[in-house]
Amino acid sequence: MPVRSPVALLSPRPLLATSRIALGKRLRVRGVPAILMGVAAIVLARGAGTALARADLPETLREARAFWLAVRGEARPELRS
Repeated sequence: MPVRSPVALLSPRPLLATSRIALGKRLRVRGVPAILMGVAAIVLARGAGTALARADLPETLREARAFWLAVRGEARPELRS
């Protein structure tokens, strides 16, 4: 068995050779891109969960509904002080 140098161990060539992304009827990912997509999905889910858990969300939804009704002309907006 040949001895590999430390520089050869850090070479990205073997990692890239096993990596595959296939777009067809469905998305198939293998290797390093699969790991990156998995981490991105976890970060995205965490961000969505944090946004939904914020205390400001109900107030934002009320304001958005009031804005929509005002745009449609169904209700007059109330001015709050």
